[in-house]
Amino acid sequence: MRLRGIGAVLCFLCQSAWAANTWTIGNIPAYYRGTYGTGQTIGIFYDPTFLQYHTKTLRLKLTIPYMSVSNLPVGTTLTNGTVSTRTSSTTTQTVSGWGDVWLAAHDTVIPERGLRPAIVPYAKVKLGTAQVSKGLGTGKNDYEFGVGINTTIATNMFPFAHVGYRFVGSPAGQQLRDIATYDAGVSVAITNQSIWTFMYSGGQSEQSGYAGPSDAIVAWNYNVTSAGSGFQVYLDKGLSNGSAQLGGGVGGQIVF
Repeated sequence: MRLRGIGAVLCFLCQSAWAANTWTIGNIPAYYRGTYGTGQTIGIFYDPTFLQYHTKTLRLKLTIPYMSVSNLPVGTTLTNGTVSTRTSSTTTQTVSGWGDVWLAAHDTVIPERGLRPAIVPYAKVKLGTAQVSKGLGTGKNDYEFGVGINTTIATNMFPFAHVGYRFVGSPAGQQLRDIATYDAGVSVAITNQSIWTFMYSGGQSEQSGYAGPSDAIVAWNYNVTSAGSGFQVYLDKGLSNGSAQLGGGVGGQIVF
């Protein structure tokens, strides 16, 4: 599971992808529960608020999350809302505070035309703003670069895929690894208002010797306005012990 606003990402794949010169503000809180490869069952409440500007080809996004984590083993470190490093400590704590801020830019360099999909390179920066003393972050910046493709089938199906590579900032003594990230799925517009998304999301583990996140996600968006304002519900089933066993979120966005 990658908690950097999965729900927020999904809603724009099929709602705002073709809009031009729009601003969007949204909030999609989520809760996840799992061991993440530790000996404890950790609960993570992740509440991202995002602001996005979208032109015909360019999408810029700022995400600021708040986090509350229960049963976190002392010495275990989170990053991006999921476990980055693990310890053998059986002493746990409940902590909360601001998470790492994300900045992202997606640029459609080749638009969709006929059978040719749109090609969308992207760049993301994770600012190490989460409180290190609480284990909510590493205090280091991450940088990710990648490319996405998306297309349209039969006017109401929107397949998509992304692959990226993240340069991970590693605190002294932790030896975190740079990782590949990837996802793929399809959004299906049942009506102009009701949209379902089915998605797989995965990546390598930043800590050697542990499984990376691997998740199956299903989301339902309902557009209240033609511009894309509305709400979303999604469920996430972890497929590896690098992810939560189960999680989900509900929230919405306003497009103006």
